[in-house]
Amino acid sequence: MADTQTAEAETTEQTEQTPAAGDDSVQVQEADLPESTDKPAGGNGGQIGILLETTMPVSVQLGQVKIQVQKLLQMGPGSVLKLDRKAGEPVDVFLRGTKFATGQLVVVGEHIGVRIKEILSTEADQDGKEQD
Repeated sequence: MADTQTAEAETTEQTEQTPAAGDDSVQVQEADLPESTDKPAGGNGGQIGILLETTMPVSVQLGQVKIQVQKLLQMGPGSVLKLDRKAGEPVDVFLRGTKFATGQLVVVGEHIGVRIKEILSTEADQDGKEQD
């Protein structure tokens, strides 16, 4: 505590030196600040648990197609919209709008699911691998 009071007193002394009125020069002083410790303040190793409980939207793109609005409006029940992918091709998996994996469509009970086949690497990962 005495170190903190000493540091505050030294900082106050250094900042009280101001330029004279009408003087355009600026005086810069170094502040004598107390050292920080590497220990987390809470002592519980951080709050990573909060992030692990966070939910984020994941979406799967089966394919896409460009079509004129006129043709789209002519479609009705039973119409087929042909996508740009073949049956059995991997689908794209997106996390918050960013493609992060590819997968295969599967049936799980009465639901459709995706089996992850590949987690895509980021450009930063690619750069790190090239330097090794």
